[in-house]
Amino acid sequence: MLSSTLLKKLIAPTLTAICAVGVSLLQFSALEEVEAQENKAQPKSFYIRETNKEKANLQFLKRMPKFGYDNVIADWAFLRFLQYFGDQKARKQVGYALSTDYFEIFVDRNPQFTEPYKFMSPATSIFAGRPDKSVKLINQGLQSLSPESSPNAYTIWISKASDELLFLGNNQAAKNSYLQAAKWAKNNPDPEAQRISAIVTQTAKFLSQNPDSKNVRISAWMMIFRNAVDDETRQRSIAEIEKLGAQVIITENNVVKIQFPNENQ
Repeated sequence: MLSSTLLKKLIAPTLTAICAVGVSLLQFSALEEVEAQENKAQPKSFYIRETNKEKANLQFLKRMPKFGYDNVIADWAFLRFLQYFGDQKARKQVGYALSTDYFEIFVDRNPQFTEPYKFMSPATSIFAGRPDKSVKLINQGLQSLSPESSPNAYTIWISKASDELLFLGNNQAAKNSYLQAAKWAKNNPDPEAQRISAIVTQTAKFLSQNPDSKNVRISAWMMIFRNAVDDETRQRSIAEIEKLGAQVIITENNVVKIQFPNENQ
């Protein structure tokens, strides 16, 4: 009888090949659909069917065993997410609910890759309306990150703080996340990181002194604006800042400044 160790060695290459072929087939199928439907106006029922198909694909990826192809699967999920998020015709019809599924696959497979958080966190919290899920997944990802291995990971703490402050109303958790962001950014040699460290330290301090301040919420939306990688998130941030009574000023040099409301709250 074969030992369990030998059996694993014999089976693993076959399973990894199946994983790779499965991902490739899903990607090829998705690309075929995109090419066939490109530039065509579609009824809502079409987008619902496509969303259901994609949901099934994502469930398949979630169940796929881990045999060395985690990075491939994470990359595929991220690229599919970018295509999903950027399809404005579909999003206007059926929303952003699958953002959480893409984010979950990415964090489960390759949490050390920090850049996708900038896309997936606001998509999940702001557009899919699941800040609770965003915070949960960020917490999961942060367990695999450190300021030494991922110098820009302090921005993920800022995203978490924004969700906790603006959407979950957990001011204490937001303050702690801001302080962690400041701590992780403090030793980063990048001058921008040093500047952000000082800002979020001040935000945490002000939050502890005046937790219901409009100015704190304005600053949080400004952080989302500065970290945004898409125009839709930037426009949403500006709209929320203006709703809180502040004025967004864009200078001739494309520098964005905020004029805070005069009221002391």
